[in-house]
Amino acid sequence: MPKRKVMIGFLGSQLDSGQGAGRWEKWRPTVSMAQHEDLLVDRIELLHAPVHVGLAQQISRDIAAVSPHTEVRLIPNPTRDPWDFGEVYGTLYDWARTYPFDPDAEDYWVHITTGTHVGQICLFLLVESRFIPGVLLQTSPPRKQVRGDAGSYALIDLDLSRYDDLARRFEQAQADALSFLKSGIATRNAAFNALVEEIERVAVRSRAPVLLTGPTGAGKSHLARRMYELKKARHQVSGEFVEVNCATLRGDGAASTLFGHKKGSFTGAAADRAGLLRAADGGVLFLDEIGELGADEQAMLLKAVEEKKFFPVGADREVASDFQLVAGTNRDLRLEVAAGRFREDLFARINLWAYTLPGLAERPEDLAPNIDHLLQRAGAELQQAVRFNAEARARYLAFAQSPEAHWSGNFRDLSASVTRLATLADSGRITLPLVEAEIRRLLWMWQRDEPPAAATVDMAALIGPERWDALDLFDQLQLQAVAAVCRQSTSLSDAGRRLFHRSRDKRQVVNDADRLRKYLLKHGLAWETLRG
Repeated sequence: MPKRKVMIGFLGSQLDSGQGAGRWEKWRPTVSMAQHEDLLVDRIELLHAPVHVGLAQQISRDIAAVSPHTEVRLIPNPTRDPWDFGEVYGTLYDWARTYPFDPDAEDYWVHITTGTHVGQICLFLLVESRFIPGVLLQTSPPRKQVRGDAGSYALIDLDLSRYDDLARRFEQAQADALSFLKSGIATRNAAFNALVEEIERVAVRSRAPVLLTGPTGAGKSHLARRMYELKKARHQVSGEFVEVNCATLRGDGAASTLFGHKKGSFTGAAADRAGLLRAADGGVLFLDEIGELGADEQAMLLKAVEEKKFFPVGADREVASDFQLVAGTNRDLRLEVAAGRFREDLFARINLWAYTLPGLAERPEDLAPNIDHLLQRAGAELQQAVRFNAEARARYLAFAQSPEAHWSGNFRDLSASVTRLATLADSGRITLPLVEAEIRRLLWMWQRDEPPAAATVDMAALIGPERWDALDLFDQLQLQAVAAVCRQSTSLSDAGRRLFHRSRDKRQVVNDADRLRKYLLKHGLAWETLRG
């Protein structure tokens, strides 16, 4: 037995209206559904405002005249304001929750041609969320108004699981966005890929502040700009990307640079200055090394981020700037807050979306694709194809992934190294002697990162004489050696990578920094204390 067809929709106070015999000469959307010769509508649930009850009754009689089989149920809609989204949705929601839907016996067509735009949107949402288990019905008038011409209709099924094409497009769009943030580099580090995937979702969904923490050269500035460009491509920003390194802001000029000033507000203020916060209105403001800001600038920034308003230096009137803040730092701001050097309330405000970018040495599996990317870019600048021979590539990659390679400047070091190799390559061919010379150059450059070899660590002073004397000689020697490596490393992650490098491939979870932190904690030591 075929299912009954049920139409649900609003009465069209304008489109469905008409008096006298002339009403049959015009197209009326609700009546038209009963006029299709090839379609039998069993029931129409007609929602109407109480003030239009007369028109609703007229429509019911006209439908009975053209389709006696069709039952019309008039449903008074008590909404006071048909343009109030909350009220309209609430009324329809309450009605849908109590309606005795029977999808096994009936097909439900939700008519969205009539009613206010708010009403149509609410019906759409109820169908999309399956509170109304049906499909959308869109009707259109005939090209020429002819008596009895019912026009046309189309059904729209919102079950997106049926639209494999659409699903593939959404997936491809996200994949393209991830690739864009990574500059098209096929990174292989699982933790980094997961981090960028979350940043992509935040970038296109949120305008809240974002905090990027990581060592110098880890790519904070580059990632912030890519986030802005991604938002711009989605038409989510209208302003510019404004970048400033807070470490370069000093003294009275810091507040003026950021927040602007009024003419005559201080010596040298010969004219009004807008400031960088206003330059970023509608766009993204990237404050690199935000931990370098002074206390006064931190307080002014907090107000600007929270209220989108602030006072320029020397001004008695507020100005406005609606920007999104992306902050970068190579410090642990938690420690800066504890030491009283960074405002706790500002840290809380910018810490909603906080991400720590790993240094290059923590991503050895990503060195190969990044080297390829940088080599291609260097070749484009030199206007010639540049490539390693097999032996040279194997040697350079083995060194780059070894504990010898500090990469203390991270991608800046790697980019400079690849640029030197590409520039010196005869006929665009990087050979083994060229790689060996470059390795010697890098090792010489990184020597300044290491303390003098004679430097020793007084462990008894660090953990206390009694605790030190209670250790076996084996444990003392081990702890002394670990402390020496820590003193020679640029970060906790760098030290962990050096200490546990050989066993990396044998572990399912690689977190050398956490492993080292726990070892030090067992002896009552913290990384900051050990580094002094």
